[in-house]
Amino acid sequence: MDCYYHSKDLGKFGDIGKGNPALWEKFMSYYSAVFADGALSEREKALIALGVAHAVQCPYCIDAYTQACLEKGSNTEEMTEAVHVACAIRGGASLVHGVQMRNVAEKLSM
Repeated sequence: MDCYYHSKDLGKFGDIGKGNPALWEKFMSYYSAVFADGALSEREKALIALGVAHAVQCPYCIDAYTQACLEKGSNTEEMTEAVHVACAIRGGASLVHGVQMRNVAEKLSM
C-alpha cells in the first residue's frame, strides 16, 4: 500500500543537513542539549517528546520517541499516559477557543 509517510524515511532525517550543513550543526547542537539530562531526566524528556509528537501528529516523531522511551526505561503504561496528557491538553485548547467563537457570535448578534 502506498502512503505519504514511509517509516524508512525516518533514517534519512540527517540528509536534511546536506542543504545547509552550518544550520544543521546548530540545530543538532541545540537538539542534543535539550535532550541531555538536566532538571529533567532524558527519560522524562522522551516522554514529553512522545506526547508532543502525538499532539503535532508527526508519525516519524511518534516512531522515534516510542523507541527512545522504551530505550530509556519507560513502559507502555507510562507512554500511554503521556499520550493521554497530550490529548487532554490538545482537547482543552480546542475547547477554550470556544470562548473566541462565543465572543464573535455575541458581537455579531448585537
